[in-house]
Amino acid sequence: MDLAEIIRTIPDHPAPGIMFRDITTLLGNARAFRKAVDELVQPFAGMKIDKVAGVEARGFILGGAVAHQLSAGFIPLRKKGKLPHATIGVEYALEYGVDSMEMHADALAWGEKVMLVDDLIATGGTALAAVELLKRGGADILAAAFVVDLPDLGGAERLREAGVPVSTLVAFPGH
Repeated sequence: MDLAEIIRTIPDHPAPGIMFRDITTLLGNARAFRKAVDELVQPFAGMKIDKVAGVEARGFILGGAVAHQLSAGFIPLRKKGKLPHATIGVEYALEYGVDSMEMHADALAWGEKVMLVDDLIATGGTALAAVELLKRGGADILAAAFVVDLPDLGGAERLREAGVPVSTLVAFPGH
């Protein structure tokens, strides 16, 4: 089964010239979803991972399934103001502005081994912010895993340069 063929591409979304890679078609296909989760887990099976962190929102779906497979806890990384308890946060640059993400201040014990999971890595800004946030919380980041890589945008390479091992399942050229 070729996961790239199951991921829907929507041209000119959210802006002209952008090819949006929509994994909802993969999530809706039981065999493809199972294969994606198994392949996200496989490079890290046998490592002692305490927690899996997932970036809102598709990272919650994938990260929760990966955490289950690894018998690890799950940390939701959410947009500012969405979590109900004391939080720590980080701001990061977007193409046109600034965004922020938070996690509960008590989501981690110092030194816990964490894997970051999300659906897609593009420029790496969100993933690098997630790594920074997790490190502020005391995490030892063992790996980051993504279903889709847009290698022309360099995000996976930026994460590797920051010392985070990266695994991806499918690469698409362009934006």
